[in-house]
Amino acid sequence: MQQLARALLPLLILPSIAFAQDVVRHKLPNGNPFPISAAVEIPAGKTLVFLSGTVAPVADPKAPKDSIAAYGDTKTQTIGALTSIKGTLEGMHLTMGDVVKMQAFLVGDPAKGGKLDFEGFMQGYTQFFGTPAQPNLPVRSALQVAALANPGFLVEIEVTAVRP
Repeated sequence: MQQLARALLPLLILPSIAFAQDVVRHKLPNGNPFPISAAVEIPAGKTLVFLSGTVAPVADPKAPKDSIAAYGDTKTQTIGALTSIKGTLEGMHLTMGDVVKMQAFLVGDPAKGGKLDFEGFMQGYTQFFGTPAQPNLPVRSALQVAALANPGFLVEIEVTAVRP
């Protein structure tokens, strides 16, 4: 009986070790300061939470609802979308620091000749990630797309978070 207990003890301990592990965020190589992770490892026993794509709320209620003026430029829309995501996460007892993956869909800004405003996106993004208050960086893709559901949308962001 003691031999059986000794044999089963590691099996009982292993799950608690797996739950105690933390998410590992690998930095970009060569000291690259760009504010994303090169890779993120999620240990066994963690729960992934997938949030649907989120767009910015109306910034100017007097503007037509299908116009960029209603939602703002890329920076404004990025801040609006990330603020909405932050609120959704907080409602689930999570934080922006729990975000491990992000996909940002960016429409070319007509005011920039149809090119995406990556600088504006980054100005909004860096208010939420890579700050002293929230240093955790997700892996991320930023893609230029032809259009989003509303002609006024320049930014849609979806994230995956991990429940600690």
